[in-house]
Amino acid sequence: MLLSTKGRYAVMAMAEIARNGDAKPRSLGDVAAKLSLSLAYLEQLFMKLRRGGLVQSVRGPGGGYVLGRDACQISICEIMSAVDEPLKMTRCENERENGCVAEHRCSTHFLWDALTAHIEQFLATATLGDVVSGRYSVPQEELSLCKLAAGAGGAS
Repeated sequence: MLLSTKGRYAVMAMAEIARNGDAKPRSLGDVAAKLSLSLAYLEQLFMKLRRGGLVQSVRGPGGGYVLGRDACQISICEIMSAVDEPLKMTRCENERENGCVAEHRCSTHFLWDALTAHIEQFLATATLGDVVSGRYSVPQEELSLCKLAAGAGGAS
């Protein structure tokens, strides 16, 4: 699965807003500069996040965005859904017609469906508060199950 920039940038920007903690509004210009992202792109994403109730806009001098709820109550899955980031591992366009790559389901279809379900479950339980608190700040090498399994298999 290759996530588009919509979901990744939305989570990154929301985490930057959440780091304020004191509910002081944060301008999207500041967030864009801090993360080296396009302001215009963030504006589009935040329009969707605001519609989803995940952020609130504050107008006037010193205005910007604040979280719509406590960071620990906002799941990563909610953020991804709000910006229309699909979480789907299969290439099937029309599930009702059992379409896959051809006219029938491929032999790995349900493997990818199961992976999608695991990803959705993980992102539904991971919160913005978890990200900001550093829960997921372990280097990727330490999380690689494949490397751990390969190392364990060669040790016998």
